[in-house]
Amino acid sequence: MARQTLVLLISSIVFNLCGLFASGSDDHSRPMILPLYLSSPNANWHHRQTFDGRRLQRSEPNSHMRLYDDLLANGYYTTRLWIGTPPQQFALIVDTGSTVTYVPCFDCEQCGRHQDPRFQPDLSTTYQPVKCDINCNCDKKEAQCTYERRYAEMSSSSGVLGEDVLSFGNESELVPQRAVFGCENIETGDLYSQRADGIMGLGRGRLSVMDQLVDKGVISDSFSLCYGGMGVGGGAMVLGSIKSPPDMVFTHSDPFRSPYYNIELKEIHVAGKPLKLNSKIFDGKHGTVLDSGTTYAYLPKDAFHAFKDAVTRKVNFLKQIHGLDPNYQDICFSGAGRDVTQLSKVFPQVDMVFTKGQKFSLSPENYLFPHTKVSGAYCLGIFANGDSTTLLGGIVTRNTLVTYDRANDKIGFWKTNCSELWKRLNDSNAPPPVPSAFDGRNTSVEISPSIAPSGLPDTIIPGVLQVGLISFDMMLSINNTIKPNFTELAESIAHELELNISQVRLMNYTHTGNNFVIRWAIVPAESANCFSNTKATGIIRRLKEHQMHIPQKFGSYQLVKLKVEPQMKRSWWKQHYWAVAVAVIVTSVLGLLALGTWLVWKYRLQDIVSYEPVAARAIVPEQELQPL
Repeated sequence: MARQTLVLLISSIVFNLCGLFASGSDDHSRPMILPLYLSSPNANWHHRQTFDGRRLQRSEPNSHMRLYDDLLANGYYTTRLWIGTPPQQFALIVDTGSTVTYVPCFDCEQCGRHQDPRFQPDLSTTYQPVKCDINCNCDKKEAQCTYERRYAEMSSSSGVLGEDVLSFGNESELVPQRAVFGCENIETGDLYSQRADGIMGLGRGRLSVMDQLVDKGVISDSFSLCYGGMGVGGGAMVLGSIKSPPDMVFTHSDPFRSPYYNIELKEIHVAGKPLKLNSKIFDGKHGTVLDSGTTYAYLPKDAFHAFKDAVTRKVNFLKQIHGLDPNYQDICFSGAGRDVTQLSKVFPQVDMVFTKGQKFSLSPENYLFPHTKVSGAYCLGIFANGDSTTLLGGIVTRNTLVTYDRANDKIGFWKTNCSELWKRLNDSNAPPPVPSAFDGRNTSVEISPSIAPSGLPDTIIPGVLQVGLISFDMMLSINNTIKPNFTELAESIAHELELNISQVRLMNYTHTGNNFVIRWAIVPAESANCFSNTKATGIIRRLKEHQMHIPQKFGSYQLVKLKVEPQMKRSWWKQHYWAVAVAVIVTSVLGLLALGTWLVWKYRLQDIVSYEPVAARAIVPEQELQPL
């Protein structure tokens, strides 16, 4: 469990790139929304929601991609970035505390095993090295500019600088842009062991992706992040400006105070009562810094102890227990219940108060993380910092749209359901269904699981526009030979693909040792005969690009085979069997009623013939017997 922040650089190069980047010619600065993915459970950072139903208003057209999250595993958020021509794909940690975007280079002397293959400059027709000059540090051959980054948790990255085309996926309206990035030769610490390929730097600086795109004039000088919550997950990242919700809370951010995104935090309230602290405590060193690349929050020691004591007093009816790692004295509480949506009834509300009295409220999910070994237990995600800087990591901004308005030197906060935000953006921008051109032939398409650099098209595969069945084989590599819980795995797959559990069906499985090969079938909803074009495309893309994340207990997985089958053209009988069945039932009922009516009428008719009423008989006077 990482306790040190990734954001505070110990050392960095002095690099001036004035005049290095050409200006763009796009007349429209369009924001683009990129996906954030939760990485493998091998990560050393982790992020952990309530839907208010409010809708985000966008001032400009934008594209969007989904943020993927798996709350059963610990990890960091990444976004997809493609570099080169043809594109080479990478999963990069979204980091507002870093300025350089870098990926492992093909000739890296010391790089770990990561999610995607290393970048190969020789395979890109548009790659150019950044040649050495007086404005940069140079390699040993004095031929190419270099970079070096060291972080407080003792990890580092160094390599050479190159320039190539960066693209952001099929759903981005921003055309590919040339930009400078780092090609790693050496990485150490957590950077070496993480599964993600590298870092996407969103901080302030000439090497930042944001600065380069803004300098080209292709986006406005603003971006937003929205991390999903503890209960559901999901979210999005927006590059470019959006129309701020009317109740978004803003605070000033001083770009001259430090290279990091800082805010003017003055007070912290717990359950409506301010902590007894001098407001200057949050203004030490770098001030109060927001860092999306750090998981937890770190307060100066006095502020941490005051916060811990205030929360502990409010939940004194809960039992304090040990944390996950004995090396750390985590503050954990048991007995709060497993329903994370009810945590606000147990734990107090926390308010951050900014200059001029603006107040932004935090839910318990913004300062707690679940204890993975004790059900219904939670631990404080706020820790004491080693220096006087106040550092707010991703945990504080769960289910919060955070807008980094760099053009106006302010940062805004707005509580929302980030998973639902993604869905609303997706629904509002979804293209209209493509008219079906399926001719009724019994055909199927098998798709190689290898990831195509450009991904799948926005519409479904030509000739198979109405998808009736999606099946795939996945190979699980688990740590033991115990048969996995297929029901739980099916629920996880349904959640990742945004389906009902009834749509995910186990077909069969085989296993050899620790490897299980499982075949799944994805079927349309009960009320539909086929998937919509948008839905099928989304499912196929997530499977094909390995964007589905499963709980840690199931180990790692590989997609072995993916098969797409069209909607089968049904016979007249299959298409109308319900109508026929209803007609048969109605006819049978009417026939039985008619038969019953006829039998009753016949029975009554027999009574009329057999017995004559007394009044109808002739009355004859009685006579005595006559003698013989």
